[in-house]
Amino acid sequence: MSKAEDGRLDALQAALAAEHAAVYGYGVVGGRVDEERRTEARTAYDAHRARRDALAREVRDLGGEPVAAAAGYALPFSVPDSAAAVRLAAELEDRVAGVCSDLVRAAEGAARADAAGALREAAVRAVRWRGGSVAFPGLAERAGASPSRGSGPTPTA
Repeated sequence: MSKAEDGRLDALQAALAAEHAAVYGYGVVGGRVDEERRTEARTAYDAHRARRDALAREVRDLGGEPVAAAAGYALPFSVPDSAAAVRLAAELEDRVAGVCSDLVRAAEGAARADAAGALREAAVRAVRWRGGSVAFPGLAERAGASPSRGSGPTPTA
C-alpha cells in the first residue's frame, strides 16, 4: 500500500470512529431532546449509521479491518435535559466535520467529493442544532482539539 493509501486508510478509520461515536451520542440526544426536535435527531442518527456503514465498506475495500465501535463512550458533559442534548448534537456534528476535513485532504477524485459532501452535511446539521455557523466548518473545530480527542463522546472501553 502506498503512503497516500495509508494516509487515506488512517483518515477513513478516524472518520469511522467518529461515526461510531456519533451514532452512540445520538442515542443519548434522542432520549433527551424535546419532542419537536426528535425527528431531527432520528434523521441525523440514521444518516450517521448509513455513513458509518459506507466508511466500513471503504476501509474493507482498501484491505483494512474497520475499527470497531467501543463498548461505551464518555460524553463530554452531562446531558440531563433537552438544552444539553441540543448542545451535544452540535458537538457531535463538529467532531464529524473535523475528521471529514482530514478525509477530504487524504482522498482524491470521487472519494474526495464524497468526503466533502459528508463534511457539508455535518456542518449543516451543526448549524441547525446550534442556530449559527462557523467560518470554516471542519477546520475551526480542529483548532483546539487533536485528532484523538475530539469534542464528541470518547470510548470508555
